[in-house]
Amino acid sequence: MNSIVCLDMEGVLIPEIWIEFAHETGIKELRLTTKDEPDYDKLMKMRIRLLKEHNYGIKAIQKVIDKVEPYEGAKEFLDELRSFTQVIILSDTYREFGLPVMKKLGYPTLFCHELEIADNGEITDYKLRKNGTKLETVRALQSIGFDTIAAGDSYNDLGMIRASKAGFLFRSPEKIKNENKDVKTLETYEELLNEIKNAISEAK
Repeated sequence: MNSIVCLDMEGVLIPEIWIEFAHETGIKELRLTTKDEPDYDKLMKMRIRLLKEHNYGIKAIQKVIDKVEPYEGAKEFLDELRSFTQVIILSDTYREFGLPVMKKLGYPTLFCHELEIADNGEITDYKLRKNGTKLETVRALQSIGFDTIAAGDSYNDLGMIRASKAGFLFRSPEKIKNENKDVKTLETYEELLNEIKNAISEAK
């Protein structure tokens, strides 16, 4: 089994956590995600600044995360996918955000970042995993003999999508789809599952 599927998490399997938190708090700027701002460092610095300005820490965000449920059909999709291939969730979320949701998805493997949190719960910075980008992670997997198949919905997914044997935009905004018409776009888990099966079959 030399194929491995790399999936984005937020927007693909679960709602965007920052958007959910923005709804809860009314801070409109926190609705921005990597679908809107390709510069991840710029985006995170803005988020950390806004949290400090409004006096929100990690506990406030985790209360919102506790209410977040996977999209309808997401867990069933993952369960079937994992029955015939290996899967890694490659996300630009954080361990402190992602682990509570992994339980609801059946504990798939999650590669993500970490937050730096002060004793009072204030989020002060973030720390990227060693292979910081999804593209770097995919290339590392390829270097040890895996054919990668990737799917995501945002600007930060395009690198791994294009570098993989098969790659797809999934439920992506029209702006991103229009800017990347060379990438196949899919809207349902059934479509994505079938495309992955086809890609694995072709690799044999």
